[in-house]
Amino acid sequence: MRTEAGRRVVNDPDVAIVGTGPNGLAAAVTMARSGLRVALYEQDEDIGGGLRTKALFDDDVPHDICAAVHPMAGASPFFRAFDLAARGVELRQPEIGYAHPLDHGRAALAHRDLAETCAGLGPDGAAWRRLMRPLLEHSAGVVDLVLSDQRALPRDRRAASVLARRALVHGSRAGARGFRTEEAAALLTGVAAHAVGRLPSLASGVVALLLGHLAHGSGWPLVRGGSVRIAEALAADIRAHGGVLHTGRRIDDLRELGSPRAVLLDVGPRAFARLARGRLPAGYARSLARFRYGPGAAKADFLVSEPIPWANPAVGRAGTVHLGGTRAQMWRQETLTSRGVATDEPFVLVVDPAAVDPSRARPGRRPVWAYAHVPNGDPTDPLERVRARIERYAPGFTDTILMQRGISARDYERYNPNYVGGDIGSGAMTLVQSVLRPTPRLDPYRTPIPGVYLCSASTPPGPGVHGMAGYLAARSALRREFGVRTPGSLAPR
Repeated sequence: MRTEAGRRVVNDPDVAIVGTGPNGLAAAVTMARSGLRVALYEQDEDIGGGLRTKALFDDDVPHDICAAVHPMAGASPFFRAFDLAARGVELRQPEIGYAHPLDHGRAALAHRDLAETCAGLGPDGAAWRRLMRPLLEHSAGVVDLVLSDQRALPRDRRAASVLARRALVHGSRAGARGFRTEEAAALLTGVAAHAVGRLPSLASGVVALLLGHLAHGSGWPLVRGGSVRIAEALAADIRAHGGVLHTGRRIDDLRELGSPRAVLLDVGPRAFARLARGRLPAGYARSLARFRYGPGAAKADFLVSEPIPWANPAVGRAGTVHLGGTRAQMWRQETLTSRGVATDEPFVLVVDPAAVDPSRARPGRRPVWAYAHVPNGDPTDPLERVRARIERYAPGFTDTILMQRGISARDYERYNPNYVGGDIGSGAMTLVQSVLRPTPRLDPYRTPIPGVYLCSASTPPGPGVHGMAGYLAARSALRREFGVRTPGSLAPR
């Protein structure tokens, strides 16, 4: 998607935003809806950050370059208010949110329907119901708690209690006693691996419960036509309210932005230090330098001739597939990866988008999207390891491949500087850093430079296409720089 590169702005805007990932765009929507003149700057020729969609091998077959599945887009407070559906963005729900195949054709399936999921888990069905039903009953409170700025007491104390008690169990080895079968244990652990770090951990326990229960609630949808449709809807709203987007414009110094009253940066700590050019107090600069990054993601894209031939055909109905083996294997693998040890059997996430969105496929051609978790900065092309992982659970997959492309974790950082070492979460998801990212300040978005705010996934609530870091940073800037305590409505007009 192209935007108006090079358009001249006569006067400095009220707000300048660097970076057009989902958080930068959400910040711009919030500011523009509050009556401010907004300008955005993107170094790439295309906006969207992690929401980009491109034709990699065939002009008729779109591939999501980063995010492909969006459990947060249907659940976050920002997108609930923004109302993607009313703007023509169709979130297509898979019949099975996620699946976890095991050897010998076995598989655990997280159906949208909780009762159907429990029935498929046999002797662990009752345990899965006890785990998930209270979270579903308090889902709005759980989501609002996790997707907050992590600086205030929860408004829904009951939801906080429900989440905390379960996270303490399933974020530790005590969770191993919760299920009797490999299928149920693997089903939950595969979701915990979305934390991309050591397993088990309290942070991974929260991630597993948040994403796990959403599969039975608002779902794990894919966007019809590709993830870029979300970025396009945000950009359209920004333009409708007078905002201007400059693409192909790299910012190397904050002074290049002129004199806006507020600057919001959808960048990570390292990029912020570069932009600040020595203007940061020594203590704050040291705190930013201590910010830790997690394992990397290596990307594999395939153009294939037919649906993935899973040994268990039901897996083909899932929107997301986790390939990691048993719980014990995933605990070992993810912990080794977090320590910088590469192995031949990484945890892999696979999406066959056309299984949920048939518009992505053409006769004899369809995309397959995959991530492998690897050590930070790993330079290895992931194609062979990812292909082998898929082949293990889908014999014959290799024979369907028409074209393929791999991006190492090291090269992913070149694609997006926020992904340091390939860390697509823009910071390690440890419990302490999840709460105190990027530095331990009362307002995590405000920086020591007057009028300058951070709004990337390196700030709370962290990674995911939810827009909340941008929205919360914008609200902070509105209060402090413009005296606006109630932002303009985000609803379509």
